[in-house]
Amino acid sequence: MITPLIRKLSQAVDFSDDDLATLTRLTSRQRTVGPRTALIHEGDRPGPVRLIMKGLACRYQSLPDGSRQIVALLIPGDFCDLHVAILDRMDHSLGTLSNCDIVEIPRAAVLSLIETSPSITRALWWATLVDEAILRNWLVNKGRRQADLQLLNLFCELLCRYEVAGLAQGDTFPLPLTQEELSDVMGVSVVHANRTLNSLREAGLVTFEKGSVTFPDRARAYEVAEFDPTYLHLTRRR
Repeated sequence: MITPLIRKLSQAVDFSDDDLATLTRLTSRQRTVGPRTALIHEGDRPGPVRLIMKGLACRYQSLPDGSRQIVALLIPGDFCDLHVAILDRMDHSLGTLSNCDIVEIPRAAVLSLIETSPSITRALWWATLVDEAILRNWLVNKGRRQADLQLLNLFCELLCRYEVAGLAQGDTFPLPLTQEELSDVMGVSVVHANRTLNSLREAGLVTFEKGSVTFPDRARAYEVAEFDPTYLHLTRRR
């Protein structure tokens, strides 16, 4: 079975049949978690590595006034934190945004993979580096782009990521977010997030329907957003 994880990691390496069997076994025991459920809190001791197999989750940090900033969106095929077991305490929280199927991988199993499979190890390092590149792009977006371009850039990124996982339908991808959650991603008020969504819609850059986003003209959206997918490293180095 070709899972979102295998589709994603196959961007980095060519897996052997044994590698594919190992990755399939790794994801065979899944459990379903409801929407808006905390998986682990900031300050907790890390446990197993969590992998999203279905749904949408996030990394976030909470502020003293009760607000929060979402610092990463996690789609199927994404590890919540691959090397989190190294930490003494969590410096952020993990939570679901929709119904999610997740896999909890013991630290020992991750270490065993690293010790026994060079191909999988290389793919896991690639995934970690891509996560870091995404975070850098989010920082640039928040620091240097207006809200409409920031949000459009995010939508372009998510379409690419869902395509890699085999979960985009043409130029449409799922986005089961409330406007409040979207405001937590953007770091703006709910009113501002709503205004920004309407601006993109009225400009004909995106359409929204039943928890999904569609690009009527992807090339135009990329141009307006100044979106360059190079940071996602979808072209393998030879």
